[in-house]
Amino acid sequence: MKIKFLGAAMSVTGSCHLVTTDKYKFLLDCGQFQGDKILEQLNFKDLEFDPAELDFMVLSHAHVDHCGRIPLLTNLGFKGKIYCTHATSDLTEIMLKDSGHIHEVEAEWANKKAMRQGRNTVVPLFTVEDAIRSLQHLSPIGYDKSIDINQDITIRLQDAGHILGSSIVELWVKEGEKSSKLVFSGDLGTKDKPILRDPVKIEEADYLIMETTYGNRVHEPSKQSLDKLIKIILKTIRRGGTVVIPSFAVGRTQELVYHLNRYYDQDEECKRVLRDVMVYVDSPMATNATEVFRKHAEVFDEETKNLILSGDNPLDFKNLRFTRSSEESRQLNYTKEPKIIISASGMCDEGRIKHHLKHNLWNPKSSIIIIGYQAEGTLGKFILDGNKDVRIFGENIHIKAEIHNLEGFSGHADRDDLLEWLSGFKSMPKKVFLLHGEEEAKHAFADTVKQALLYECTVVEDVSEYDLESDVRLSIKDTRSKASIGSQIIKAKDKLYSIHNDFEDIINLATEKTMNDEKMNEASNMILRIEEMVLKLKSLMGEGD
Repeated sequence: MKIKFLGAAMSVTGSCHLVTTDKYKFLLDCGQFQGDKILEQLNFKDLEFDPAELDFMVLSHAHVDHCGRIPLLTNLGFKGKIYCTHATSDLTEIMLKDSGHIHEVEAEWANKKAMRQGRNTVVPLFTVEDAIRSLQHLSPIGYDKSIDINQDITIRLQDAGHILGSSIVELWVKEGEKSSKLVFSGDLGTKDKPILRDPVKIEEADYLIMETTYGNRVHEPSKQSLDKLIKIILKTIRRGGTVVIPSFAVGRTQELVYHLNRYYDQDEECKRVLRDVMVYVDSPMATNATEVFRKHAEVFDEETKNLILSGDNPLDFKNLRFTRSSEESRQLNYTKEPKIIISASGMCDEGRIKHHLKHNLWNPKSSIIIIGYQAEGTLGKFILDGNKDVRIFGENIHIKAEIHNLEGFSGHADRDDLLEWLSGFKSMPKKVFLLHGEEEAKHAFADTVKQALLYECTVVEDVSEYDLESDVRLSIKDTRSKASIGSQIIKAKDKLYSIHNDFEDIINLATEKTMNDEKMNEASNMILRIEEMVLKLKSLMGEGD
């Protein structure tokens, strides 16, 4: 058996892993790369395999960085089934349709600009119709049920506790007289989260593929983050401001609604201060996803099930409103009363959240609360890093709002959670591959495992293939250097953002005050060197090829 890591190998996004046995080829996830434009361009690169040759695919959960290239897969000839849970199937329909719409709109906007500039037009990664056609391949199965995919491969999905329907994938594979078990963690959640059950511990595996998103960090306790959230909300509302929470439409939004429901109904101070304060979920996708949550109460934890049985819907309360139309969304920024706005995208790079940030980042009365993972190169990461000036829709915004980061709401297991889950194996697998994390997180977690469990993990750092039988890393096209350069460019871009306004001040100074000839020549030479470096970098990265 061979495993080829094609995504989430050099970053957190783009989960995609090709498994080849003596008879079959199948895929674990097929997600989009998200973040900076450099990462997103990877979505248009060659898949490095023929989708028509795949026998089937397994989807761990419905986040776009795990399911987002499925329509591309089917457009290129994939004919097999895609195994996932029932909730994942329903959420994937919402996610892919929304993603297809975004790709269409972005391509339309880019083509208008290209035609004005006399450049070549582009096509979307896929369309809404492509997304709809791909959904026929989804083949949902229940948790904890062993299903024979064929005479040699059996699958079982266990609850990963990350989002509704998320799964840990167990695969039993026969090759001739040899049998082995492959486990793919997907994205693991944290314990004691509302609505969802805790991640199931797996006791046995020959080979394990494991995520490390927060492999080098420990979240603050969720109760502590929740207390901070409520204090921030009360403080902001009392001073007449708006609370803006960028949130992933699937998972974090529903958790926030659950918590706010409890506080609005049970906490006396909240009932008094927030009595007339509305909570707006401003994301059509989040609205649709919440309906899917309500449909799949069978996979809720016991506490949430008991609330429902008692007649208390934890995903609805009097002050909650779901907005659908663009006009409803716009009006939220033109009314002066204090409010709470929960909006997508969670990393602030697209969707309605950018409009709410534009209207609130400059306002010292407002608060922006970051509650989820922010990838390198995203607007959310840039804001979280403490930069004071951003550009949104071509406009410079000086940040005066309070910025808060509450990691206790993260849907990802932290370092200690990951180690506890891995410690649940009765004996360590023959091979543990660490991926789906930034470079520092993967290596830090590998060190943690070595110290705590005396086990040497394999850190996946680039597109690479491993022969599991011979325990050999196979030689393939090396893309690490280009990806590394791409990562450096993302970080350099963030630094350029931070000095942008300083640079403008220098320009203004030069035009307003007299500079002597020596300084003028020095400035001119520096500008020429910068221009030469930009042109050379464009050439190295293949722009215009």
